[in-house]
Amino acid sequence: MEYVHLGRAGLSVSRLCLGTMNFGPVTSEEDSFAIMDRAHELGINFFDTANVYGWKKGEGVTEQIIGRWFAQGGGRREKTVIATKLNGAMGDWPNDGKLSALNIRRACDASLKRLQTDYIDLYQMHHVDRNTPIDEIWEAMEVLRQQGKIVYVGSSNFAGWHITQAQEAAKRRHFTGLVSEQSHYNLLTRTVELEVLPACDEYGLGVIPWSPLAGGLLGGILRKIDKGRSASEHVTAALEKHRDKIERYEAFCDELGEQPADVALAWLLLQQAVTGPIIGPRTAEQLDGSLRALEIELDDKALATLDEIFPGPGGPAPEAYAW
Repeated sequence: MEYVHLGRAGLSVSRLCLGTMNFGPVTSEEDSFAIMDRAHELGINFFDTANVYGWKKGEGVTEQIIGRWFAQGGGRREKTVIATKLNGAMGDWPNDGKLSALNIRRACDASLKRLQTDYIDLYQMHHVDRNTPIDEIWEAMEVLRQQGKIVYVGSSNFAGWHITQAQEAAKRRHFTGLVSEQSHYNLLTRTVELEVLPACDEYGLGVIPWSPLAGGLLGGILRKIDKGRSASEHVTAALEKHRDKIERYEAFCDELGEQPADVALAWLLLQQAVTGPIIGPRTAEQLDGSLRALEIELDDKALATLDEIFPGPGGPAPEAYAW
């Protein structure tokens, strides 16, 4: 396994991040335990979750599963850099979501209880909250850090200017600020190249791409359908929209002699400011397969071909907008 620092932080994390969103709704607790144990065997030390995962409002199903896995001991907690998120509604009452100082305090305590740990390595804002002043957010995060409940703070789904706003406010407060940004980024979805990636690079944030396989479109979907495996209605509609690109992509992967999913991950690992993509295996076997991405070497010709198939936004701003 390869390890890198998370942005400018001294924290060392694996170049693949284990996503746990499937734990509970799709993957059983027993299989979830097996996947996490296998991740450690493979050297993956970076796990991502969120208080809303499990999709039963207020229950934090996925965090509870991880907490019961930690409780088995054997160094599981100590070997894991656990990242969780807050913002989504955990109830129907006012202040049960978003980024008010009150909810930050409550949400953190609730996640700690579910995760059966006394600290969170990376506490991430799942989305922006336009109605809460950034200084209020930072004050609440500073208190959590002083209390020893969190170590680092990250963002998710922030625009470039949100990152700038957050970092400049943190600088005024003599606070570390953000160390990471979790963005929707893959060969099909490249808008973060306009301003988010340059902002992260400038401020030293590690980028953690979510949905690296574009919901399955970049995971060899044509091959799966040809073998009789069905896709969801949403994925089928997206496939029809991008069928020409996906056909060219899978043919190119055949030329490389690699699986489409592995090529998509390998491409992300070469992009500006990227620490490592989030992989969401449903089985331990799928997890094992993901490691091939760390071995693939894409040369300039291969990268140019991928840019031709999946054109980016035209470079960073402002060049992408004007002369």
